[in-house]
Amino acid sequence: MRPRIAYRPMSLRDHRRAVALWRRTEGMCVTADDRRAGIALYLRRNRGLCFVATSAGKLVGTVLCGHDGRRGILRHLAVDKRFRGKGIARRLVDLSLRALARQGVARCNLFVMDTNPSAMAFWLHLGFKPLDDDYRTLQGAARGSLPG
Repeated sequence: MRPRIAYRPMSLRDHRRAVALWRRTEGMCVTADDRRAGIALYLRRNRGLCFVATSAGKLVGTVLCGHDGRRGILRHLAVDKRFRGKGIARRLVDLSLRALARQGVARCNLFVMDTNPSAMAFWLHLGFKPLDDDYRTLQGAARGSLPG
């Protein structure tokens, strides 16, 4: 019998279980940004775009989604190993992409680590295409308040 899967928007109550899932998901990078305060900020900023999948009250999948007003971005798509191959990841992505479209965002990007070929295969299977960009991702830390 197939397990019954329920989908709903992610809330901060899911944080502890989500981080546990992310930590046991191969190829996923959990950082200081994934602490409770960081996820609280992300969920407030991106209300209605992040989702979880549950089965029998257990969290079995997550996706974080946000946007800058022009482009969406998907992060932390993870499905518990025991629940893979059941369309959960595809459904989580679909929920986020539909939510982005309702907010007027037509395109969505994501990052895949070079060391995670199974993730690359998954995204290609869903129809995502690598961009021909020839850039490196750089990151800096936010500093104090803005002048002005």
